[in-house]
Amino acid sequence: MSVIKVIIVEDSRLARNELKELIKKHPQLEVIGEAENVDIAYQMITDKRPDLIFLDINMPGKNGFELLEMLEEVPITVFTTAFDEYAIKSFEYNALDYLLKPINEKRFADAVDKVQVKVATAARDAIVIEYLNENSQIFIKDGEKCWLVKIGEVFLFEIVGNYTRVYFKDCKPLIYKSLNQIEERLPQHLFFRANRQQVINLQYIKSVDNWFNGKLKATMQNGSEIEISRRQSALFKDMLSL
Repeated sequence: MSVIKVIIVEDSRLARNELKELIKKHPQLEVIGEAENVDIAYQMITDKRPDLIFLDINMPGKNGFELLEMLEEVPITVFTTAFDEYAIKSFEYNALDYLLKPINEKRFADAVDKVQVKVATAARDAIVIEYLNENSQIFIKDGEKCWLVKIGEVFLFEIVGNYTRVYFKDCKPLIYKSLNQIEERLPQHLFFRANRQQVINLQYIKSVDNWFNGKLKATMQNGSEIEISRRQSALFKDMLSL
């Protein structure tokens, strides 16, 4: 049984302890860190790269949603909160589950089962990845419309809730796959992860300008502007020797 590394992000010490008691009943889970606010959590997640985070929403300063927006790579996320009004919004952030406090033991076990399925599926998919090249064609169906598109013709992939929007020519259909699933199959010499939300085709970049806080801004051939995060900007400069 593979160990699932966990970080708890929760400002209440009592709530953290209650979560740890629940986690003890699931030996496949290993707590590798605890954070009482978003800034500590961001550094801890970046350094330790957990498989799973239990994330409170309402915390002093930044909230749980803001933490997810800060991260370049988001672990499997299970929200834990005393308020149910955030349920719909949580799934817009690709959360796997949403647990209301006080957390029911059976409900927690159900969430852990979902996590195990997610981890097992990701491991299986990683073994059978079929890499694409710029001439590979993908079939896209959105509603009643269908397209057969060459990967090289796609200039942008973008997260939209649980979907990914695919931009090519004047079309922008949605497909029910995560951006991470798509990115790992793309030709690395052609596509670049600009930020948590978007992957761009390097051949469709018209210009690149310095932006604020060490970031870059890419202008695409169709005029759209894509912000490259600070971390990815450094990688982009190294890659192109800028």
